[in-house]
Amino acid sequence: MNPLDAILEPLGYAFFARALVASVVVGLVCAVVGSYMVLRGLAFMGDALSHSAFPGVVAAYLLKGPFYLGAAIAAVGTALAIGWLSRRGRLRGDTAIGVLFAGMFALGIFLFSRIPNYVGDLFGFLFGQVLGITDGDLFALTVLGLVVLGTVAILWKELLYSTFDPLGAAAAGLPVARLDYLFLALIALTIVVSLQAVGIILVVAMLVTPAAIGQLVASSFGRLVGVAVLVGTVGPVVGLYLSYWLNAAAGATIVLVETAVFLAILLFQRRQGVGRSDHAAAS
Repeated sequence: MNPLDAILEPLGYAFFARALVASVVVGLVCAVVGSYMVLRGLAFMGDALSHSAFPGVVAAYLLKGPFYLGAAIAAVGTALAIGWLSRRGRLRGDTAIGVLFAGMFALGIFLFSRIPNYVGDLFGFLFGQVLGITDGDLFALTVLGLVVLGTVAILWKELLYSTFDPLGAAAAGLPVARLDYLFLALIALTIVVSLQAVGIILVVAMLVTPAAIGQLVASSFGRLVGVAVLVGTVGPVVGLYLSYWLNAAAGATIVLVETAVFLAILLFQRRQGVGRSDHAAAS
């Protein structure tokens, strides 16, 4: 099989084409929101909220409601609760995250254990099932993704100002507390968008890794976001094709591709740094 056929063949399957579009949408949204997360030091927040969405997914299944609605209610509710506890409950942010993260995930496991028989659809939300995305799923995650990206676009400067200088932003009259709550809700919605593509366990990598790569190579926030978007959209495409050719798990392969890019850049920069140091010492 020539290279062109290897690229075009998977596109002949409707499920692969839907997965490709969904992966790009997820990668784009995660890259934009993840860029702010990395600057704010909120990587652990992404992990916590992804696990906190699980009880919402299980509850939606039990009530025969939409998975995305259940996940959104659980994740956004937990995000706002973490923000409130951090500000009003005399707790450090990481302490509030740890308490609610563990409690919500335990609630999800408890509800899951009450279901009489094994539920494959719910199990897929843990590890991702991007190849099983339907037209309805694709529409839902695209709408949610547009809501997140539209909100960030409208409040780009305000979010950036409150990220770099929250005290200065407050002094300038910006509602920093409300912006923080809003950003936590955006993280939660981004996780809901990503759940079916890469799953609860891997979603934090989609949020953090592209932005971390951007942080390694970019000298400004705009360039950081640009690099993150490039990695976040191209990485899933490459990972999805590799998963098809290797008959491997799609979500895990996507994350491994992005992780490989991060490690390659990190090693290259370390070698370049060593080379410059050796050259300076020799001269």
